[in-house]
Amino acid sequence: MMPLTVADLNEEVIVRKVGGKPEVRLHLENLGIVPGGTVTLVSVNEGNVIVKVKESRIALNRDMAMKIMI
Repeated sequence: MMPLTVADLNEEVIVRKVGGKPEVRLHLENLGIVPGGTVTLVSVNEGNVIVKVKESRIALNRDMAMKIMI
């Protein structure tokens, strides 16, 4: 497993694990980022990322993105 930040741009990847405190995991789950789900890395800027989840684009800071393992 590796963090989401190392995925290739525009590559759809499967989320294997979401780490962090329970409230962080719940927040990401509410955004649709769940183990077994797919996300597409759209943009990376200084570690901050924009991901496509279903039909939505979500901006995540580097710390949150590092908690999402693919």
